[in-house]
Amino acid sequence: MFDFVNLNLPKLERETIEGVRYYSVPDNDELLKLVSITSITSHYNKEIFVNWRKKVGNEKADRITKAATSRGTDMHTLTENYLKNNELPPVQPMAEFLFKISKSKLNNINNIHALEGSLYSKQLGIAGTVDCIAEYANELAIIDFKTSKKPKPREWIDHYFVQCMAYGCMLYELTGITVKKLVIIMACENGECVVYEERDKSKYIKLLTKYIEKFIRDKLELYGTK
Repeated sequence: MFDFVNLNLPKLERETIEGVRYYSVPDNDELLKLVSITSITSHYNKEIFVNWRKKVGNEKADRITKAATSRGTDMHTLTENYLKNNELPPVQPMAEFLFKISKSKLNNINNIHALEGSLYSKQLGIAGTVDCIAEYANELAIIDFKTSKKPKPREWIDHYFVQCMAYGCMLYELTGITVKKLVIIMACENGECVVYEERDKSKYIKLLTKYIEKFIRDKLELYGTK
């Protein structure tokens, strides 16, 4: 049984406008639209994915993306229910396999502050939905759950930690709570479950600022041409 700490985080509505996700955040008597951190990280790495689609072809890219999305959604469903001490729902066999191999890592989680919780930062102009805020191996962390065919090289996943750090900044602005580390739990179809940890928060705050600045700059250039 997992223990919980109630943070009473806000419930935020979200919408997609011209391919960019936004969250509606209370601002006095009005609603302020803040861009999703996932849209910012996707934008920063857009060229990588464009080149990948060109390399493998649109049909294969669509098939791989659809399978990965389905696999990830089912894995998240199992993980969330497990951590909520709920009965596990039926899902596709691959997701069951990924959950099984990640269970020992998930058991390092406790004192859960949030699961699929909404966060925002007016200072940074961003919002998002965090997978998990909890203690991992007895240290408070932002935890993200990922699936993959096989473990990714560490140098390929900086954007995962940028996103986690964004949630850490939002959490601090809303509650004054600081996390000790950023954790990625990656369950892979080859039978491995890898845990990546980062403690250098200053590095990822700097990278986060770089991501946000690029998003704003590119959007200003785009709309300035119309």
